[in-house]
Amino acid sequence: MAVDGTVFTLGVEEEFVLLDPLDGSVALRAPDLLEHLAPEPDVTGELMLFQIETATGICRGLDEVRSELTRLRQLVAKAAEADGCLMVAAGIPPGDLRRGAITPEPRYRRMAKAFPELIDGAGTCACHVHVGLPSRDLGARVLAGLRPWLAPLLALSANSPIQHGADSGWASRRFPLWDRWPTARPPDEWPDAAAYDRSVEDALRRGAALDVPGVYFYARLSPRHPTVEVRIADVCLSAEDAVLLTALVRGLVATCAVTTDPPRARGARIGAALTAAARRGLDGPGIDVFTGREADQRDLLGELVDFIRPALRATGDIEDVEQGLNSLFEHGTGAARQRRLFAEAASPGAFAADLALATMNVPTR
Repeated sequence: MAVDGTVFTLGVEEEFVLLDPLDGSVALRAPDLLEHLAPEPDVTGELMLFQIETATGICRGLDEVRSELTRLRQLVAKAAEADGCLMVAAGIPPGDLRRGAITPEPRYRRMAKAFPELIDGAGTCACHVHVGLPSRDLGARVLAGLRPWLAPLLALSANSPIQHGADSGWASRRFPLWDRWPTARPPDEWPDAAAYDRSVEDALRRGAALDVPGVYFYARLSPRHPTVEVRIADVCLSAEDAVLLTALVRGLVATCAVTTDPPRARGARIGAALTAAARRGLDGPGIDVFTGREADQRDLLGELVDFIRPALRATGDIEDVEQGLNSLFEHGTGAARQRRLFAEAASPGAFAADLALATMNVPTR
């Protein structure tokens, strides 16, 4: 459906971890899975050999997104099972890593050479939501409007509490690991695409990124598609969580596209709010970016929903959002569910198996 005549199409990319079912360590099996799945164009490798990425086609509604996410998760999970490993939706590998796990492609080798200190913490897994827009100039202005609302998106998607076989103390341990990359930062308040492009060119000139796809703004103009790409979220534990995230991102993009003077927030407050969201998820206090004061994280998410409610009604997504939020508040974020599974698991392998089931929305025990 359209808002003010614009159809905000959707696309979603999800990154997954491959785990050994015996001990829960990473399984360097992505090349084997890709060979088994060839010529499936919607599944690709990533920076590390234990990562797999999927990408939906262009979708017009949430039902299409849900169908595509479910299809792709089932496809990769089945291939992983046939190859003797598990596909898990987690923002970071929960168990042991292996050195030398970089995918042997020229671009990734250049990244490892340019940023050697960052590779040990690489292999984080995100959910990237793309929303189609009619122009890059509009996209640049939308990015400015998104800035104050990034933290609630991170809080609801937080799904990486377990690291090296222990609770890290973070709901999204992925965020501080990913945030170390030189260009991982909120978008600026760019007035148009030319200003955005100058920021990208400056990052490349300074060596902060090797190429345009390596510019890791939390939300950006996609280097490959006519979309705004919101990259702040952990990969979601369930497909339904990802559908909720997608609906909220589209509602936010649509709202910012038609709002002439969206609310603004200082960069320092946005940073503090993101750190609080990564630390606690939806449990505990967050930071209100407009006042700088502590506020309940769920109330901050509610403010986001109120801000975009007219767009959610116009796109027909309001019912999906309400149902998704009810489920999220009842069962907890992916991080909360991971912690419960971790506490109940008899071994690292059992925890990995339970995460694989949760990834496919199969009840565990």
